[in-house]
Amino acid sequence: MLVTGTDTGAGKSVASVALLHALRARGLRAVGMKPVAAGCRSTPQGLRNDDALALQAAAGDPRPAYGDVNPWALEAATAPQLAARSAGVRVSMPPIRAAYAGLAAGADVVVVEGAGGWLSPLADGIEHADLAHALGLPVILVAGLRLGCLNHARLTARAITADGCRLLGWIGCAVDPAFERRDDYLALLGSALDAPCLGVVPRAARPAGIPALAPHLAAAAAAAAQVPAGDAPGPRGFCAP
Repeated sequence: MLVTGTDTGAGKSVASVALLHALRARGLRAVGMKPVAAGCRSTPQGLRNDDALALQAAAGDPRPAYGDVNPWALEAATAPQLAARSAGVRVSMPPIRAAYAGLAAGADVVVVEGAGGWLSPLADGIEHADLAHALGLPVILVAGLRLGCLNHARLTARAITADGCRLLGWIGCAVDPAFERRDDYLALLGSALDAPCLGVVPRAARPAGIPALAPHLAAAAAAAAQVPAGDAPGPRGFCAP
């Protein structure tokens, strides 16, 4: 399953981590993956990205290898294309395929988090649609609940389907605590998007509080459990940008 967002900061990392906890609560072996991560910090173990580390931790024990969770770690906190150029590397698909296969071998569900919005390239020549097709993943769209979300969600949903990918459903994420008429906008999104709402995630006060959000994504976890195994190579997979 590929998790994508209406934009950068839409809440896809929070939703992806919470979804992993919801899947594990159903008794499924669930692991997360962030194929390309920009904005990594240097550690004694190598470059590390906070979102990828959160996905790694959400898998429980034994934790998957960081290199499988995040095969392409880029230091510059900018668009992945620019971060790769700054690092002098060319991001390619084979390491992503290999890392996914490694995770899939020990999991029932792999939640794959994208980078930025759907039309933000993962690398020169690699779109989110390419990732979804290469790994056989349906897509969950995370809509950041703020002014402009209706337009962004509708445009993104159209782009996903126009790219020949399956939109499994959408998740609302409360990224703006001051957003007025949230429930009215959720109703508009429900009417406008040709896919079911799989949950609405409240704002997490701090990263440590994300596991408590899992019950809000029970519907998303149930949808993941019902995806036919033939929709993805190996276990059921889901992709989120």
